[in-house]
Amino acid sequence: MMRKRKKLKKLILAILIGGFSWFLIHTSYILLDGFKDELDKVDTAVVLGNKVNEDGTPANRLRARLDRTVELYNQGYFPTIIVSGGVGKEGFDEAKVMKDYLVDNGIPENVITEDSDGYNTHMTAENTKSIMKEQNLNSAMIITQYFHITRTKLAFYQLGLKQVSSAKADIFEFRDIYSIFREFPAFYKYLFSYS
Repeated sequence: MMRKRKKLKKLILAILIGGFSWFLIHTSYILLDGFKDELDKVDTAVVLGNKVNEDGTPANRLRARLDRTVELYNQGYFPTIIVSGGVGKEGFDEAKVMKDYLVDNGIPENVITEDSDGYNTHMTAENTKSIMKEQNLNSAMIITQYFHITRTKLAFYQLGLKQVSSAKADIFEFRDIYSIFREFPAFYKYLFSYS
């Protein structure tokens, strides 16, 4: 009986150590992948939505994504932009707010396509695939937070979009720590739910 208990304790400890080790390895990969920009010239940029302030302006995370988009557009990395988001609890259409911000920062209105049904990463990938097909676009650059890039690329790859590069927004917030931890289960949810 004592032997069985010792074996069970060892097994449980091995599972816990193995799980924690896998979490550390996978999270390290997410961070390395996210911090390494893949700045290829592509047909379009896809900017993922985020919170809009109650006054209708982009919150810090969203503004950082849009500022990075302006920077890379001006450097000639892509000729068109897809802004993707939904209507948040504040009542604003993220895609419209994003487009207005880009136009106010010198991006021509006619190069921006709004996707107002990008309520999550998977929906953004689905909608992007349709938009790219309609506009005869073959390659895309994802622009989002560093911790979100790996899962976003997975969502795009699962839908057959293979020519995907990425660029991170230049911002770090304390709440990123929570977001990094959240990406571990979220990645596997996408891996098994949408494959």
